[in-house]
Amino acid sequence: MSIRHTVSALFNRFSQLKVLVVGDVMIDAYLWGKSSRLSPEAPVPIVNRTKTEQRLGGAANVALNVQSLGATPLLCSVVGDDQDGAALIRLLREQGQSEEGIVLSPERPTTVKQRIISGGQQLLRIDSEVETDLTEFERRALVQRFQQLLPSAHVVIFEDYDKGVLSAPVIQELLALAKQAGIPTVVDPKKKNFLSYKGSTLFKPNLKELKEGLKVDFSDANLDAFEAAVDQLQEQMALENVLVTLSERGVFCQSAEKKRTYLDAHIRSISDVSGAGDTVVSIAALSLAVGLPLPALAELANLGGGLVCEHVGVVPIDWDQLREEALQSEVLQKELAGFEVKQ
Repeated sequence: MSIRHTVSALFNRFSQLKVLVVGDVMIDAYLWGKSSRLSPEAPVPIVNRTKTEQRLGGAANVALNVQSLGATPLLCSVVGDDQDGAALIRLLREQGQSEEGIVLSPERPTTVKQRIISGGQQLLRIDSEVETDLTEFERRALVQRFQQLLPSAHVVIFEDYDKGVLSAPVIQELLALAKQAGIPTVVDPKKKNFLSYKGSTLFKPNLKELKEGLKVDFSDANLDAFEAAVDQLQEQMALENVLVTLSERGVFCQSAEKKRTYLDAHIRSISDVSGAGDTVVSIAALSLAVGLPLPALAELANLGGGLVCEHVGVVPIDWDQLREEALQSEVLQKELAGFEVKQ
């Protein structure tokens, strides 16, 4: 079977999947402008605003990536019952996404990250947020929405931004529900709850998060120390598979059988790394759901993460562009030889 036929079958299969995305959602707001002089009041640039924009961010950007790959996202989170929460619901509706899993709470604000951009460069970011754990009422409402959506999902993504939606008790409860239902889980962790995802199917930290989460330190070039850290992580948390993103050095994956694979990054014109992790975890989750071999999963995610870095701001992956790059990948040609996409 040709690589073209296999990749086509793979991407067609993506369109039949439903992905439950649970975690911290936010609005990525942008103020675009021009700057040609410094302020007389302080040594900072004056930006003349030309336009403003709001986009779905955090776990909602993961849902956008899932949708861009042809699959159906089921977003589950808690946001503020406020003006920004209403804007987030409007953005979901504009994208044709369901708001069924969104809990509106009068007790916490909606997270907003506003970026000031001039000449293609980010000058400043202003965050409006709280990082407190959910109240008992919010927790019960979130778990209830999760339980309602879970039966129709093929895979679950935990998208943790340390904003309070995912606490250790919530994570353990939701993981247990997914495990009970036989649905694979993919985790994009952050520092606070790093060690709370025991027994997940695929765990995807970046190198910085791996070091912080395990409280270890070593030079990036020390592969022995890095592999020892991954072994420790896998054993301590009973993880089936680990995928570590290594920035400009590509990605690393390790299977349940301790099979290790390093994949180089693809040469790109990097404009902005914002949202690359969201793309990587989205592709990884869909690939896991269709049973792709781990190195092939890692390579496809590696390609997608690099592609979105060519754009300024947080943007979802382009389906056609990823498909064309997949057809050119020597790694995928090797790893998908003889692989049959299950329908």
